[in-house]
Amino acid sequence: MKETGEVMNEQIKVFEKFLYEIWKTQNFAKVLLTKDGQHIDIIDCGAENKDSSGPDFKNARIKIGNITFTGDVEIDNDYNDWKNHGHNINKKYNSVILHAVLNGNANKGYVITSDGRKVQSISLLSFLNDSLVQNVQKAITSERSNTKINKMRCIEVSSELTDDDKLNFIYDLGVQRFKKKKDKMHERLKEIIYVQEMNLKEPVIRYELNEQFYDRTFTQKDFCQKIIWEQLVYESIFEALGYSKNKEIMKTVAMAAGIKFLSSLNKHDFILTVEAVVFNVGGLMPDLNEVHDEEISAYVKKLSERWNEIKNKYSGRTFNSTQWHFFRIRPQNFPTIRIAGGARIANKLINSNLIDKMLEAVEQISDLNKLAQALRSLLVIKGDGFWSRHYVFTPNKNEQINYFIGATRADEILVNIILPVLSLYFDIFDKKELSMKAVNLYVNFYQKSENNLVNEVAESLLLKDAWKRSVLYQGMIELFRDYCSKERCLECTIGKKVFN
Repeated sequence: MKETGEVMNEQIKVFEKFLYEIWKTQNFAKVLLTKDGQHIDIIDCGAENKDSSGPDFKNARIKIGNITFTGDVEIDNDYNDWKNHGHNINKKYNSVILHAVLNGNANKGYVITSDGRKVQSISLLSFLNDSLVQNVQKAITSERSNTKINKMRCIEVSSELTDDDKLNFIYDLGVQRFKKKKDKMHERLKEIIYVQEMNLKEPVIRYELNEQFYDRTFTQKDFCQKIIWEQLVYESIFEALGYSKNKEIMKTVAMAAGIKFLSSLNKHDFILTVEAVVFNVGGLMPDLNEVHDEEISAYVKKLSERWNEIKNKYSGRTFNSTQWHFFRIRPQNFPTIRIAGGARIANKLINSNLIDKMLEAVEQISDLNKLAQALRSLLVIKGDGFWSRHYVFTPNKNEQINYFIGATRADEILVNIILPVLSLYFDIFDKKELSMKAVNLYVNFYQKSENNLVNEVAESLLLKDAWKRSVLYQGMIELFRDYCSKERCLECTIGKKVFN
């Protein structure tokens, strides 16, 4: 058999999609090395960026030599694509920590970002074997022939299992997913407490949490502060309002300009104050000199004036417009509209005792349907003011935005955030019956929102409308993410039965 170098002596154009698959599998024939001989250890290859412009893999962890880097990975067919595609002048690529290509440059082992930083560039060619490339090509060809986005391997044989067997397993996964959310929120609450005690700046980075944090035992008393629960709900809702493309930056901004800071500000025209903070901290404010529409100019001027009044009180991080995504997003879901909704949630948390009202609802309302309606009503945000008439800082075509957070989105926030938080709260304060009440609402709740992945799982398993029940909806997500996407078919209760 020919060696890799002989077979691919010429610069063969291989679709970058093939390279993504190679990168994800990390099945290299030998240890990766930089051009100057440093060892490359891929601790975490990152998450493939399927939804937005920017580097191909986000949040990777890579050790090069003796230094561990956290950031993004860009994968190109050819070394010269870094410049050909404009990555060298695009700020979105300033977070890249490794440039991986098929065809490297014989003389250069690095590329340069727009802020002048050198990034190691490696050619994967000499680290692959022929069979791997062929298998990847077959996998991509097969993937293209599938009509479904998230095809399940058991689609052809799922009818061999009874609906009850499938639903019972998915139900258990849905409950398991709820517990995972509670555990994650519990850990985040501990972080919020520690960050406040140590006066650290948010968003906190994991390595800033030292042994003192990990060795500490938290008591019930530590969780008595109302503000930590408000911060948890605030940043979690901001994240949810960001959807897939903007959830990270939405949450990060809400952590940086948190409830503690917002609570310290004058309460007069408070929603405008929160909008001024988020738009300025988030880097979304337009240049007033470039705004010519009278209404928009007046609003931007108000935001600027309010920010000038309070900016000296803010000492946290700021961000820039390149970190936000508007591309291929419906205007109703633009981050500007979601920020408007988030600002009103912040106002409810700080000035209308939103947390207390939710806790009281669980304590006082026995009927689960009425309880669901009461909690939902606290989360629905009607459109008003400037953002009820605009999608961005430009004139709108007389379209009215009736809701910043509608009933469907409110239900998703209720299921994914509020119910786990309420259950956690009552657990911590030894009110087990009320905690179970929140869990019971979750397992008996029916939602209207749809999800392509969930629809395809339901269709593949021949379960039709089962997804409308929230616990099954969440269970299907857990099934696909924890088993199907990881090809753990023979560890899955369904897979064990239909494939054996």
